[in-house]
Amino acid sequence: MFTKWLIFRTIKIGDKMQRYFCNSINNNIMILSKEDSYHIIKVMRMNLSDKIEVVNNKQVYICKIIELNPFVKVEIIKIQDENNELETEVTLVQSLVKEQKMDYILQKATELGVYKIIPYQASRSIVNVSKKEDKKQMRWQTILKEASEQSKRNIIPEITQSMSLSEIVNLHDYDTKILCTIKENTESLKKVLSKSNSSGKMLIVVGPEGGFTEEETNTMISNGFITVSLGSSVLRTETASLFILSSIRYHSMR
Repeated sequence: MFTKWLIFRTIKIGDKMQRYFCNSINNNIMILSKEDSYHIIKVMRMNLSDKIEVVNNKQVYICKIIELNPFVKVEIIKIQDENNELETEVTLVQSLVKEQKMDYILQKATELGVYKIIPYQASRSIVNVSKKEDKKQMRWQTILKEASEQSKRNIIPEITQSMSLSEIVNLHDYDTKILCTIKENTESLKKVLSKSNSSGKMLIVVGPEGGFTEEETNTMISNGFITVSLGSSVLRTETASLFILSSIRYHSMR
């Protein structure tokens, strides 16, 4: 009986279609990028008539492969009525950390439904991207795209150029602005989420490994940020980012 269950699970998992993103449709036909074509042909070993999911402008389509060379060309078979996006539009302001941790945050934040990511060059950030930001942006975009495909997102989150404190405090198009902190006399995340508009826009700022300076904290508070506690434990920056996104995701499921 246990063996049969394993076989069933393998079949079900294997039946899941790969998801890709494409920017243009012409007469029910889409041509995938060089990178996606390579993945389909060389990695997934797909053939003509195999089916994949392709997302264009947030809409999911079931498509059939009709050409493999030089790029994969697909024909739309049907529209898939599917929306895996959070109701709350969450923007994560992530203080810059070392490459491996930053890559991990971007990947997992995408899986958890983040809408936009803003890298922040905090006072205590030990990484400076100013000289290599264009190269890092390309790497980050790839991570976000692959994580969006893996987690069946309808969009690829936007990642902006890194911002300064003065630019961040002037972001006004948000219903709720949250500053994660370990300071005393702060509101609990649970209470803030219960009062927030589930269909609104939320901005979350997470500090670097050394935390925010007093000046950064005071500047954000004076510009309308709510200081929020994530509990009694002191969390690493990558844990804090994913904890709060997980909490928002759970709260949106009520």
